[in-house]
Amino acid sequence: MPQDTIARRVDEFNTGFTAQIGPELSGVFDREQADLRAAGLPDTVLGTGDAVPDAALLDATGGDTTLREVRGDAPTVLVFYRGAWCPYCNLTLRTYQQELLPALQERGVRLVAVSPQTPEGTEQAIANGELAFPVLSDPENVLAGRFGVVTAPNAEARAAHMQLGFDVADSNADGTAAIPFPSVFVIDEDGTVRFADVHVDYTTRTEVATVLEAVDALRVDTTR
Repeated sequence: MPQDTIARRVDEFNTGFTAQIGPELSGVFDREQADLRAAGLPDTVLGTGDAVPDAALLDATGGDTTLREVRGDAPTVLVFYRGAWCPYCNLTLRTYQQELLPALQERGVRLVAVSPQTPEGTEQAIANGELAFPVLSDPENVLAGRFGVVTAPNAEARAAHMQLGFDVADSNADGTAAIPFPSVFVIDEDGTVRFADVHVDYTTRTEVATVLEAVDALRVDTTR
């Protein structure tokens, strides 16, 4: 039986979400996504061959760590996500837990997810997806900034969020609305980016099969 896709699950979610919030708010988010696609990727985004930066991070208990410590000497799939408030993030992380993590473990590859949330928000993200891999907080988007993937909702979208009962800034450790573009980076054991997939449209995500293809290409390269 063919594996389901994140894209199909997103389409299914969007149908119900649009019906729930109505055409006015849906239009706000549609315009935001169109603007993000039109602007495209910033020039600052790290790509294949770039050295992986490090930064101080927090775990769900508020304990100090760094990306380097969490990666260790293993190849790593690094996922930037917006927060536990984002349904597309929850859907994606749950899929990665169920379908990607077991395949990575078989290959000796680590999976790590990072957002700018408070540790309490990280804890909520873990609970939402019953996640069994490291999920970390990146206060002030320092790591995301070094990867070049920081953005923020536009004013109209942020106002729509508040109509729905929340503000991104309330979830972030630094009290701002800055968030990362949803991104996946495959990092080799030497700390070099070997694959980068950054999504300016936050309703789209990197499929499990795409991540595994990049990981398997990395393994082929290291055995040559």
